[in-house]
Amino acid sequence: MTDTLRPLQSDATGEPPAPVAVPGDPQKLKRSIGVVGGTLLTLSCVTPASTLFVVVPDLFSSLGTATALTIAIGSLLCVGVAFCYSELGTLIPSAGGEYAMVSTMAGRLAGWLVFVLSLLVVMIVPPVIAMGTADYLAPVVHLDPSYAGAGVMICATLAGLLDLRANAWITGIFLVLEVVAAGVVAVLGFAHAERGPGSLTDLTVASGSGSGPGGGDTVTAMLIVSGLAIALFVTQGFSTAVYLSEEMENPRRNVARTVLATLAISSVIILVPVVAITMGAESLTALTEGDISAMVTSWSNSAVGTFVSLCVALAIINAGIVMVIQNSRVLFASARDKAWPGPVNKALSKLGASGAPWVATLLVGVPGALLCFVNLDTLYGVTGVSVTGMYLLVAVAALLARRGSHGTGAAWRMPLWPAVPVVLIAVLAYILSRQELPYLGWTGGIVVVATLYWALYLRPRRETRWLVSVPEDS
Repeated sequence: MTDTLRPLQSDATGEPPAPVAVPGDPQKLKRSIGVVGGTLLTLSCVTPASTLFVVVPDLFSSLGTATALTIAIGSLLCVGVAFCYSELGTLIPSAGGEYAMVSTMAGRLAGWLVFVLSLLVVMIVPPVIAMGTADYLAPVVHLDPSYAGAGVMICATLAGLLDLRANAWITGIFLVLEVVAAGVVAVLGFAHAERGPGSLTDLTVASGSGSGPGGGDTVTAMLIVSGLAIALFVTQGFSTAVYLSEEMENPRRNVARTVLATLAISSVIILVPVVAITMGAESLTALTEGDISAMVTSWSNSAVGTFVSLCVALAIINAGIVMVIQNSRVLFASARDKAWPGPVNKALSKLGASGAPWVATLLVGVPGALLCFVNLDTLYGVTGVSVTGMYLLVAVAALLARRGSHGTGAAWRMPLWPAVPVVLIAVLAYILSRQELPYLGWTGGIVVVATLYWALYLRPRRETRWLVSVPEDS
């Protein structure tokens, strides 16, 4: 049986508390941001402009005019995911994010596996996004995607060593440019509308290069369901607020506000331009091709197209900075919770003069730069499996969040519990079953190795290793 972690306070059932991490107080991150700063950082991690320009075109190519509907359904499902994160994040306000929440609710082994999956995600996603920079710098300079991505990762790492409050303002400035770019696309699309709102429910996609303005194939319900695998992750960066909960003022209240506000704002920033593009594309073929930059140029001129592309490039750099900040906190928290041998824990727990965990930041950024030279399809596939598995375990933890003393703890509580986590578990299990076997194999192999590490190193040392703690609010 798996050991289930208990709160640091004595349990109402009378059971002895789990061992607490020992001598001396563990290093604590500084609480320096409120809802506004947290929302800016979290929105930047969602990076709606780069999502609009990088992820959405793939949906247009397979879903055509059904893209906006699919994203809307995905956003509704993400509300359920946000509910789970909000309740767990306010109940367990730790920089460990998913693994701290799942360890406390579902047991140490489950929490360890979530940590491994989240570590895969935090190491892979930043370089994947960073490699997209070259495409949007093309109007100014032509760069190799791998080298451009590595450069972005190094710059993001240096920025991640700064004070978090300063980073909130840096990312806020970049976010303004990002929203302006999405706004320009929306205004131009609506101003050059070729079809009415009814086109959003026509559910057609170009059947080939010969499709004219009205020709195309019908998008079936099964295609829309398949497209949800991508749509679910269009706004998934809202979980960043949970990773930052240890640095938020009054986390029991502000984490939930930040998570839900970020999801709402990012959904609007992404969905409105998608509707405008669907209505403004000159033909079904142009919409299915998904070349948004070309559409912007055709609606205006090359100067506007260049401006939008550069804004997207800045958005990607911005996302890199925020992800390095977020991901270094995961490593920091794992060291504080004694996940590794002593020397490794000591190194990862080191805080710089700015209050940033500098060793953990370097260990996220430098390997991320090297991953820019790995096959992109493999990175995408492993990330998809890891994110789905991680969300599934978070939903399971949310289902268990009201047992015993946790049911009366100070936290934001989701409506429609337990229906929300139950539905999420079913949907995410289906999505996981639809992933390609090679990517399931790679991720599964890593999970097996992680389980062996748990069985051979962590579990025999349960009194001194993997001691997940929840810092006080003050």
